[in-house]
Amino acid sequence: MRTALLSCLFLVAATPEAAAASADDVRMAVWPMEETAGSAWMTDTSGRGHHGQIGPEVGTGLSAGYEMSYRFARLEPDTPPARPGHLVSVADHSDLDPGDRNFAVTVRLRTTHKFGNVIQKGQATVSGGSWKVQIPDGRATCTYRGSRGTIELRAPYKINDGEWHVVRCVRLREGVLLTIDGFAAASREGWTGTIGNGWPVTIGGKLDCDQVEVGCDYYAGDLDWITIEAD
Repeated sequence: MRTALLSCLFLVAATPEAAAASADDVRMAVWPMEETAGSAWMTDTSGRGHHGQIGPEVGTGLSAGYEMSYRFARLEPDTPPARPGHLVSVADHSDLDPGDRNFAVTVRLRTTHKFGNVIQKGQATVSGGSWKVQIPDGRATCTYRGSRGTIELRAPYKINDGEWHVVRCVRLREGVLLTIDGFAAASREGWTGTIGNGWPVTIGGKLDCDQVEVGCDYYAGDLDWITIEAD
C-alpha cells in the first residue's frame, strides 16, 4: 500500500480525473465542488461519506471553464464580525487526520488576492496538532503540526495571478513537500509525528475566531476541487 501512495502522492494531479485515478484505498475524500447554485451540501465522491455543509455566503454552481467551482468573496481581514457562513465544514473523522500516516492534500484554486486559509483541520494551538493550506502574500503555504514538531513550507513565488493552479501538500515520514502545478516548490526533511484532533475540516477560513483577538483568515477566490489521501 505504501508503494501505491508514493505513486499517487507525486502524481501530477492537474485534473479531478487524475486525482481520481489514485488507488481507492488511499483516497480519504474527493470533493469535486460541482454542486449547483444554492446547494447546501458538498458531495464527497470517494465513497467514504465525508460530505460537507456549505455556508450560505459560499457561491456554488459557478463556471470554471468546462466544469463548476465555488467562489469565496473577499472579506476585510481582522474586521468583525466573524462570518461562519463563509465556510464549508466537514465533520471530524479519523480519515481526515494524518495520524502517523503519509498524508496529502491537493487543492485547485484561482485567486487575485494575497491572504486566506484555503483548508485546514484544527488551529495553531489545538490539542493533537493540525494541518493547513493557506496563501499569505499570494504564496501557497502548507503546515503540518504534530507531536514531533511543525514543518511549514512556503512557495518562493506568488500564484495570485487569476489563473488556475494545483497546490499539493504532502507529509511523509521523511519530510514535507509542496508542489504547484506538478512541480516541486519547497521541501524540508523531518518527521512531524502524530497529528489528530477532534475538529472539523473547514474550507475558506477558521472556525474558532472573532476577527478581533483571533483573525478568521478568510480565503478569497475560487476553488475547483480538493482531495485528501492517506496511507
